[in-house]
Amino acid sequence: MPHLTLEYSANLADGQRIGQLCKELAQCLDAQRENGERIFPLGGIRVRALRCEQYCIADGRPDAAFLHANLKIAAGRSEAARRASGDALFAQIKQYFAAEFERQGLALSLEINEFSETGTWKHNNLHARLKG
Repeated sequence: MPHLTLEYSANLADGQRIGQLCKELAQCLDAQRENGERIFPLGGIRVRALRCEQYCIADGRPDAAFLHANLKIAAGRSEAARRASGDALFAQIKQYFAAEFERQGLALSLEINEFSETGTWKHNNLHARLKG
């Protein structure tokens, strides 16, 4: 972990632009540190985007758009680390869509969900591969 899922309205951006945002947000997650240590293991970082073709935003105007980011992380990070990570991700998302925010209705949001390891199952060789 962390897994960051972006849901966005089809009128916000094309796949190439969203793909670039995914890369930048993955780099942002990788850059997060606390006491000089990575907050998130590189092998656990996942960023994915789900384009929503059907949606209704606010009063239904066709130019209204949205992006909602949901960051799922394992329990155990400090409140300061969670806050700093959320602040960094959300600042990057806001900057990325600054032009759209100026010209159309746009709702941007981010939430962080922390879960217990006892409620997850994983089979992952990425951590070992990244060590070598």
